[in-house]
Order: sequence, then structure tokens, then C-alpha cells
Amino acid sequence: MTQTSAPALLDTRPPAQAPPPAPRGEPEVSGHGTPVPNPSGRRILVVDADPGCADALVTQLRRHGHESLGVKRGAAALRAHEDADLILLDLELPDLDGLEVCRAIRAVSRVPVIIVTARASELDCVLGLQAGADDYVAKPYGLRELMARIEAVMRRVQWQPAAAHTIHRGRLHIDVGSREVLVDGEEVALTRKEFDLLRLLASHPDTVISRKQLLQQVWGDSWSRRTVDTHVSSLRGKLGDSSWIVTVRGVGFMLGNG
Repeated sequence: MTQTSAPALLDTRPPAQAPPPAPRGEPEVSGHGTPVPNPSGRRILVVDADPGCADALVTQLRRHGHESLGVKRGAAALRAHEDADLILLDLELPDLDGLEVCRAIRAVSRVPVIIVTARASELDCVLGLQAGADDYVAKPYGLRELMARIEAVMRRVQWQPAAAHTIHRGRLHIDVGSREVLVDGEEVALTRKEFDLLRLLASHPDTVISRKQLLQQVWGDSWSRRTVDTHVSSLRGKLGDSSWIVTVRGVGFMLGNG
């Protein structure tokens, strides 16, 4: 697929003269190019392997008052998505297919995802929406259109009920917000990865989750079978009963009843 340069995707050239007043809803920019803080600014994660495109978009988002971060790999997106209010996701990534990244994020998070990609066919758009994206924008695009789509998606999200912050399974209690785990009312000290693994299993009760999916969503770029087995064994010991995590041979793991 032919690479499209950043200038062809959005206009990043500085104005030749003093900029006109910012349109309604956009931040005013000082004479030194520093945006005035936007009270509705979002934390936006830009996932794009093309450094020119990513850097240009990150810069434009910051000029509009948003906090923006660019990453170039799907594995990095899987690690960083929890801190984002919205994700702009390209499909052409060097390590993982963007659709797989979208599915993995959607399986554990309700963070809005807008696919921004050069794949412009109707089928690509349908596959992106089926993977869990909230919107789909084809390159090249207009910056004003993209900003409008971001605001439209965020308005829809504000009307959705909040995702569950606590998970109960018999004697097991998981507080997602505080990352606290209790069994029979007693706190269980878990590492970050142990908690992420347990939360992923608990978020899909009575569902078998494959090792590959666990690796992608919890570890991102680690592809060792032993990694999952070691953490499962540690979790079983800390939870006090091996039946909390059930092994389904040849497939993966699922949450048990303890």
C-alpha cells in the first residue's frame, strides 16, 4: 500500500499571517502558538506507524487544547489505552493488525475508538465498526471533520451508562477503580499484571479466553506461553484456591467459582 505523506493527510503549515479568531468550541491560540487551555480537552491516544502523520496529528490536537500522545505499535496501544479518553487508531501497524487491536481494547474497555486509516472501502469500514470502533475516518481527511467526529463520539459516550467498576463472583470482589481484590472480605495483594489478568477473566464470566488473547491484552508484546502459566499459578496461590481459575486444555482459561 502506498504511504501517504503527512501534509496530504492534514494541513500542518503555519498561517502566513495572524490567525483569525478560533471557531466556536476551539481554543484560542496565542501569538506564540500556545493554546489556551480548553476545559473540554481530552486525553487522546494516536496510534499510527507513520511518524509524520502521527506527529502532525498530535500537534494539531494539542493546538486544539487536548492532551495527546502518539504510539507506533499495536502492543504499545494495548498498554496505553487505559489512560486515554479517546483513541485514534490506524489499521496499518507493524506488529498487530489494527482490527485485532480494536477488538482487544473493546473486550476490556469502553474507551471510544475512531479508526483513522487509508483503508477506504465499504468492507473495511464495516469490519472496523464490527470490531468495536465508534467511528471510521478514511485518509486523507479534513482536520475540521475529524475534530467534529471526535466531539460527536464524546457526546454519545457521555449519555452511556458508566461501565461497572466492581465485579462480584461468589466470595471474590474486584474493585476496578481502586484495583483492590477481596476474598471473603480479606484483601489479596496482587501485582499489576496479576490484577489485569484476573480482571480480564472476571469481565467475561463463563467464557474461555485463549492464551493468545490474554497475552495481547495483558502483556501486549510478550508472546511466551510460560508468562501466562506463571501468572495463573501465582494468582491461584494468592486467591487461596486453584479452582478460581480453570484451565481448558488446548484453549485457555476461564474464571471459576472458588
